[in-house]
Amino acid sequence: MDQEKGGSQPDLKNGAILVVEDNPATLELLKEVLHIEGYKNVVCTQDPSQVNALFKERKSDLILLDLMMPKMDGFEVMNRLKVQGEGQLPAILVLTALDDHEHRIRALGQGALDFVAKPFNRVELLTRIRNLLKISLSEKALRNHNAQLEQKVQERTKELYETRLQAIRLLGRAVEYRDNETGLHIIRISKISAMLGKDMGMGEQECDLLFNASPMHDIGKIGIPDRILFKPGKLVGEEWEIMKTHAKIGADMLSGYDSKLLETAYIIALNHHEKWDGSGYPNGLKGEEIPLEGRIVAIADVFDALTSARKYKKAWSVEATVELLKEERGKHFDPNLVDRFIALLPEILKINEDYEDPE
Repeated sequence: MDQEKGGSQPDLKNGAILVVEDNPATLELLKEVLHIEGYKNVVCTQDPSQVNALFKERKSDLILLDLMMPKMDGFEVMNRLKVQGEGQLPAILVLTALDDHEHRIRALGQGALDFVAKPFNRVELLTRIRNLLKISLSEKALRNHNAQLEQKVQERTKELYETRLQAIRLLGRAVEYRDNETGLHIIRISKISAMLGKDMGMGEQECDLLFNASPMHDIGKIGIPDRILFKPGKLVGEEWEIMKTHAKIGADMLSGYDSKLLETAYIIALNHHEKWDGSGYPNGLKGEEIPLEGRIVAIADVFDALTSARKYKKAWSVEATVELLKEERGKHFDPNLVDRFIALLPEILKINEDYEDPE
């Protein structure tokens, strides 16, 4: 590493230099000057059409570019490099005639960083090369450092997200166990909901949110008294009114957090008992007033609950459950969702088979 006041600097002598010059004598002279000065990573070409390929292959830190070449001038070379770099140019030092003021200004305006006049002064040439390499290598080091920081941030963000998901899944399972359900119930609902979401046109990120938020749909049951939650018979009167509050309780538990995942979980918890005809709870929403996430989890939850055996009930057959879905089409459930659910039934049954409750 070159040592200068204020700390270490990039090793300029290892900088990748590409020399583009159609005159053989000038090209050989430039090559010799750079070699004597100790630059170790130099490639030369007389053919400007090779520049893009050479730059892509070597990721050159600096290009010494002759402007006036017969087959393709330096301006066209810069245009092609700019296209390849999506509007960005590498560090370019243009080589131009001493009295070619107009072309020097044009090259600088087009993105070149500096110029040296022919016939060039050796000390001036090497000084300009050194200065541009300092800039180019420092910028590369900064980009690499920022990329490393960004990768660390992404890794940490992913770690936090995964930790949050684990906590949500554990809490969702805790709710299901308290309600005499199994952890497999929420896995089935998650997968069925995500499948329906994709079929309804949701994007990948939305489906992922739906998959990970749906286990929280009944979290509000934590606030329901045992005498009601575990009652073997049908709930009546005040008991049913208390049970219905679990949707609002769950929504209250999930509200107020700056998280897209918890926001989705809030929407599902609050709306998965709303009905298409407006007879659901807690807000009596109707039709498309009900968020799509709530409508999806509603049908997935009912299907899985009916087709699953519990201590207090036998499992319904798939045929009987599908008949109920058809009967409730346009009443309890979104008509389009019922149609899509039935169309996806073979895939849904495969999920049930893969995640079947133990005997």
